[in-house]
Amino acid sequence: MKVLDASGRVAEVLRLGLVEGVSIRQIEKRLGISRKTVRKILGRHQAPRPTAAPARGSILDPYEPAIRALLDDVPEMLAPAVLERLRPLGYGGGVTILRDRLRRLRPRGPREAFLTLEFAPGEAIQVDWADFGFAVPGVPRRVSAFVAVLCYSRLLYIEFTFSQSMGSFLRCMERCARFFGGTTAMEIFDNMKTVVLSHTATATVFHPKFLEYARVRGGFTVRACNVRKAHEKGRVERPIGFVRRRFWPGRRFRDLLDLNTQATAWRDDFANGRVHEVTGKVPHLVFEHEEKRLLKPISEKPFDTDDIEGVGVTKMHRVSFDRNRYSVPWRLVSQQVTVRANDDVVSVFLESKPIAKHRRSWDVGQDIQHEAHKQGLLERKPRAAAGALPAALVELGNVGRDYFRVLAAGSRSIHRESARLVLLVEIFGASPTQSAMAEVMRTGHVGAEYIEYVMRHKRGLSPQAAPLRLGNDELDAISLPEPDLAVYDRLAPTSRTIDPGEPPHGDDLP
Repeated sequence: MKVLDASGRVAEVLRLGLVEGVSIRQIEKRLGISRKTVRKILGRHQAPRPTAAPARGSILDPYEPAIRALLDDVPEMLAPAVLERLRPLGYGGGVTILRDRLRRLRPRGPREAFLTLEFAPGEAIQVDWADFGFAVPGVPRRVSAFVAVLCYSRLLYIEFTFSQSMGSFLRCMERCARFFGGTTAMEIFDNMKTVVLSHTATATVFHPKFLEYARVRGGFTVRACNVRKAHEKGRVERPIGFVRRRFWPGRRFRDLLDLNTQATAWRDDFANGRVHEVTGKVPHLVFEHEEKRLLKPISEKPFDTDDIEGVGVTKMHRVSFDRNRYSVPWRLVSQQVTVRANDDVVSVFLESKPIAKHRRSWDVGQDIQHEAHKQGLLERKPRAAAGALPAALVELGNVGRDYFRVLAAGSRSIHRESARLVLLVEIFGASPTQSAMAEVMRTGHVGAEYIEYVMRHKRGLSPQAAPLRLGNDELDAISLPEPDLAVYDRLAPTSRTIDPGEPPHGDDLP
């Protein structure tokens, strides 16, 4: 080995350690120098650190004072709004770097502290909707999950639907209450429009129909969370995330029924049977042994959970409902009808008389028709075009023809009069309408309001709707008299009576 002098030994240590990167142990073996000496030499001669390059400027730097002024005035101002205000100042960059700069400059408030909410058994349930997008093959509607969780036991209820309407929401609430076997003292909701009409810092206006539902179903208290305060309903927010992470990924299903079948099996076999991450207990066991007996029993009083809309019949004898069209009998063109629907059936009523029923379509833009609804239209339309009685009123016979001949000489709207007479024929029948029409003409009048007054008030006729069957013999046997609505006419008289008076007797005729 070549013997090195002191200066040569230092140079060799530096070469091996700093240039070639040899370890201290290897330098010791090669040069026969103790590790302590090697460390001392290397410590006195550090490699020069590279000079840091000067920070590059940003296109936003000249505009930072303006950005700070905007944020001081409106701290929540979004990047697109800031961009609009920088353009007149000459800023030519994009919004991405502006967002990054706003993230650094925007003042941050103090982090909010939260309390852990505690609930007693049977005290509360939290309910919310979750959106899962266009998930069912071939159905152009978004899938929503109705999720409810008992706050004490953490027992979960989940159901998927195509709609968040009031009817769908109430039907989900009904099935949820029956799943739990009762209701809690308080039910907590997000600000969904079927529960909350408006929510401000000083007042919350609840939907009157839902308040009525709460009263009928045991009188539970309705509580709405504050706006943008998701932590107030954490008992249901976490299960929604749990559903998204554990149930939804990789799930395949044919239709909504298949999806709900799989969700029910997952809910019962896994979600409610696992050891809960927070409580360390099994939700199903806690519910059965501690909470179930404290729920309030479900009232058996019926509550109308149908979707209800008032619509007009188009000239194609269709009614529009939930983005689809359904046919009704052609005679009812221009009539105002009521559409009632549940998850499976769409029914159409003229006042209280059912006039059409269809299977509900969850597609979009479909035309659902029944062949019987256009029966006779092609045969009767030529006579209508010839100037005779309107096609839907042919059953009124000669009395109807005389009536429309007189009507045509006046200033009344024949279209409006025809639509009203079709309504009267449909709900009272052609023969009573014809008889009342003849009586009105004998008094020297024409007008559907006179004919209706004669039938409703003078003759006491009422629409003959199909009886409602509740499935209980005692309830189905109840019969109540029709109220006399004429009392309201006497309480609120109008300046122009619709009573045509009494027709002249035989001795009074000229």
